[in-house]
Amino acid sequence: MSNPGDLNDTPIESKTQLVELLAAGAKPPCDWRIGTEHEKFGFVLPDDRSGRQDYAPPPYAPGGIEDLLIALRGSGDSWSPIEDGGKVIGLKGRGEHKGESISLEPAGQFELSGRPVANLHETSAEMTGHFEALRGPAAGLGLGFAPLGFQPLWSRDAMPLMPKSRYAIMRRYMPQVGTLGLDMMTRTCTVQVNLDFGSEEDMARKMRVSLALQPLATALFANSPFVEGKPNGLLSNRAHIWTDTDNARSGMPPCCFEEGFGFERYVDWMLDVPMYFVMRDGQIRDVAGASFRDWMQGRTPAALAGLTPTMGDFEDHLTTAFPDVRLKQFLEMRGADAGSPAMMIAQSALWVGLLYDPATLLAAEALVKEQPWEVYRTLRGDVPEHGMDSPFPGGLRDLAGRVLSLAAQGLRARGLGEGIYLAPLQAIVAGGRTQAEYWLEQYYGRWQGDVRFIFAEAAI
Repeated sequence: MSNPGDLNDTPIESKTQLVELLAAGAKPPCDWRIGTEHEKFGFVLPDDRSGRQDYAPPPYAPGGIEDLLIALRGSGDSWSPIEDGGKVIGLKGRGEHKGESISLEPAGQFELSGRPVANLHETSAEMTGHFEALRGPAAGLGLGFAPLGFQPLWSRDAMPLMPKSRYAIMRRYMPQVGTLGLDMMTRTCTVQVNLDFGSEEDMARKMRVSLALQPLATALFANSPFVEGKPNGLLSNRAHIWTDTDNARSGMPPCCFEEGFGFERYVDWMLDVPMYFVMRDGQIRDVAGASFRDWMQGRTPAALAGLTPTMGDFEDHLTTAFPDVRLKQFLEMRGADAGSPAMMIAQSALWVGLLYDPATLLAAEALVKEQPWEVYRTLRGDVPEHGMDSPFPGGLRDLAGRVLSLAAQGLRARGLGEGIYLAPLQAIVAGGRTQAEYWLEQYYGRWQGDVRFIFAEAAI
């Protein structure tokens, strides 16, 4: 979302401007970068002396997320605050952290948006550095952090709310369009990688390949088998939540698989995604449910009366769609649960390997085209429960093996020794357990049915 003062106030006069906005993201391969974003749940350490309940999610204040942001900011040489209504709701990197940002999801899930880096070794170093920087200040506040796909212990009502205006609008609107949107907001964590494209054709090919294979990624990275302290029969409850959050703005948009898909088709889809908000005079205005297309065409909804749509409004609107692969001036892979650091780097490695080597991308496209796209849409509905055992022609584990071989091929072609980061996925393909299956084994074994052990074992 645009920060006050950053809004591009150029009036929108035609759809062509919106198409050109997306097209401007195209870069030559030498400038392609890797941006990894990852979230984690905070929890109260069991030896905390504040009287707070063990493993409880930390509040914004006092003694919680606000103080942690202030502590991480330090003297201000490395981070500057991002504020909303006078409250610190994130940090923007400066100096050695330029290009990074720290933000909050609705219930205080802590997110690092990494800077665009040239290779996966830099991704690994950035992630390690972030966790090291976070541990000390967090421990000083009696807090720990664990990257998991779904909050394993606490109910939705027990989750705190962050003072971020956009989220207040979403909390009001979400129950009108799905039954699980509030759970998505407050009890899920994900990891995503943001990748570049070289042209409209390259974007469309990468979109189709990655969108079709997101359900496979969901199965490989499944890491959310618990709800309110008990197994609920799913391996990725986070992915299940997305099946009934707001289907007008999420999932696998059919337009992406249509002949002739490109920037204009995506813009058309976005214009029909209901709006959430607009920014004016440094304030966020609730226009949830309004039509951007109607607003552009002069059929102005009452909530937008007297306002002219701007490019900044559309840039903000792009951030309110949640397809499994999201297009902005880059592509965001959104199908994976948050997990261990090794698994989160593996997620970036998977998509870099598949999408950044031209020959590998063409081979991946050919593989995906072996099945109609409806097969992948069906798979998306199966993997939250069945994971790697989901039905798929020829077997999902076989598909995973072929995909991992291609990813390894793509990374070898880069010649940077990045293939090592695929090791956790290769172990799963060879018959190993997913993270969710490992946790379930511990729950029924040495944990003796006490899910609270997961916080210490998953902590970064």
